[in-house]
Amino acid sequence: MGIIRTEFTFSNPSDKTLQPVKALALVDTRAVHLCLPEHIAIQLNLEELEQREVTLANGHKITVPYCGPVEIHFKNRRCFTGAMVMGDEPLLGAIPMEDMDLIVIPNRHTVDVNPISPNIPMSLAKQTFS
Repeated sequence: MGIIRTEFTFSNPSDKTLQPVKALALVDTRAVHLCLPEHIAIQLNLEELEQREVTLANGHKITVPYCGPVEIHFKNRRCFTGAMVMGDEPLLGAIPMEDMDLIVIPNRHTVDVNPISPNIPMSLAKQTFS
């Protein structure tokens, strides 16, 4: 699929006096959570809620701060989540992508809202098996 980076806006919904931060985020559907670098967590004045153990791509485990809340905006979509503070760029995983009902368009190396539900995010609350 290749590397996909898309601009998202991150803000702290607990402190409306702070300016949102726009940043290119690496979109990785095989990652699970939102990861923010320390400099963005500091700009958003995110509160550390706990420590989380994270398994890296090379199999090593590290402990990182888990902070929040974080509000993420993309086009007409938004979600609220926590973030692991790590890395040198924002990384958007599957949970915030699903929460905002965003899709990856591999041949264009872009992210967009789900064309099946362009005006309001769609979600699956229950799955039945045939």
